[in-house]
Amino acid sequence: MKKTAICLALGMALAPTAGSAQIMIDTTKITCGEFAAMGPADADMVASWFSGWFNQKLGYTQVDLEAFHRNTANVAKFCAAHPNDQLFGVIQASVNQMMKK
Repeated sequence: MKKTAICLALGMALAPTAGSAQIMIDTTKITCGEFAAMGPADADMVASWFSGWFNQKLGYTQVDLEAFHRNTANVAKFCAAHPNDQLFGVIQASVNQMMKK
């Protein structure tokens, strides 16, 4: 009985950590080629992260889904033609260009 209780307690203590594995990604090192090769779900996740990061830096508090999809498509199109460019730099240049308008 003691072994069962100990195993159960140990299992319950470890259960929350089993599903909380984290993956660290250095977003400044993602290339356009890597972005273009991602599946739709991963590409959307990366694009969403970049969108949130840059929008926060610019002080925007609302999400424009049409602009998000348009910008993501533009970046993907550019990346298909420039696979060795760093994705972060491409997005930064795009944001800088939009800010000049």
